[in-house]
Amino acid sequence: MTGQKESIVIVGAGLAGLTSAILLRRWGYRVTVVEKSQFPFHRVCGEYVSNEVLPFLSSLGIDIKQLNPSSISKLRVSSVTGRSIRLPLQMGGFGISRYSFDHHLYKVAVSLGAEFLFDKATNITFKEECFSVELASAKVLTSDWVIGAFGKRSNLDQKLKRTFFYQRSPYMGVKYHIRTDLPVDLICLDNFEGGYCGTCKIEDDLYNLCYLSETKNLKAYGSIPEMESKLLYTNPHLKNIFENADFIFKQPDVINEISFSRKDLVKDHVLYCGDAAGMITPLCGNGMAMAIRSAKILAECIHDTAGATSLERRRRAESTYERKWSQQFALRLSAGRYIQSVFLDHRLSNIAVGALSTSKSLSRIVVRSTHGTPF
Repeated sequence: MTGQKESIVIVGAGLAGLTSAILLRRWGYRVTVVEKSQFPFHRVCGEYVSNEVLPFLSSLGIDIKQLNPSSISKLRVSSVTGRSIRLPLQMGGFGISRYSFDHHLYKVAVSLGAEFLFDKATNITFKEECFSVELASAKVLTSDWVIGAFGKRSNLDQKLKRTFFYQRSPYMGVKYHIRTDLPVDLICLDNFEGGYCGTCKIEDDLYNLCYLSETKNLKAYGSIPEMESKLLYTNPHLKNIFENADFIFKQPDVINEISFSRKDLVKDHVLYCGDAAGMITPLCGNGMAMAIRSAKILAECIHDTAGATSLERRRRAESTYERKWSQQFALRLSAGRYIQSVFLDHRLSNIAVGALSTSKSLSRIVVRSTHGTPF
């Protein structure tokens, strides 16, 4: 594609939105990104990325080493009672904060000519082959395509009548940055009753600590500190981390209503990617890589249909995206939901850790089932 032809509005500037913006600007599209928060800012996220993304990032001229990420090659999993096992991560990964990573990708997108509007999208409509995106500032954007990359759950999902929004989710996420003395090459997944916590080294001397909990736990204990001391501390590994770490945040970042339900990939011609399209359970630790890969698949589906008539092009891009996304992620998401159901069960989590400790082949299958291949 030569010159600036079609216009694309991307709603949301997480990893999926930013990756889409970078690719589409490189191919000559007019790209406007709508994001409600100014960079840099924190997000509730495990902040571990599988190395499967490295070839793709390199193809974009992005050297992740500039951000001083950690290099992670080992996994520790512990049951609710603290029984644990250490496993090798065959492909490995790196730890990097969303604060640094997203900001870096934002600067790359800006350098390529993507326009950013720091505003809140309140509605998206499609009529006569044209989108209208309404903003809180009363501004209205028009475009040929709209990509929905606005994360796990948004009021915009309700406005667009996405089915999953009406299925209440029982989960909340809590994130801290800490200083601790855990091994720098280790990611820990420590279970507690009704939830689990991931801890890994990120850039500089910082570690990410992020946990998923059933919302009822917070209601039962009344506050996050009380829930942590009475519930998370029952796992001795978590008790040790919480009691000995230096917590950088005065207050944790918190997100409610985290949904792992199946979501529309395309609805009313809006194309969804990243967590807005489907979210793998955090226990599997690979959501960041999936967000980047889904954005690549989506951008290619738009670009590869260039030359067809408008109606045919849209139909072909949408159907191709749904097929390729499902081929790449459907089994991973199903595996993630199953693995989470096992580890959230007090009795089964002990059995699972025991099984993994006695079977190297089983542990390899579990890790492989939640990760992709380099792209």
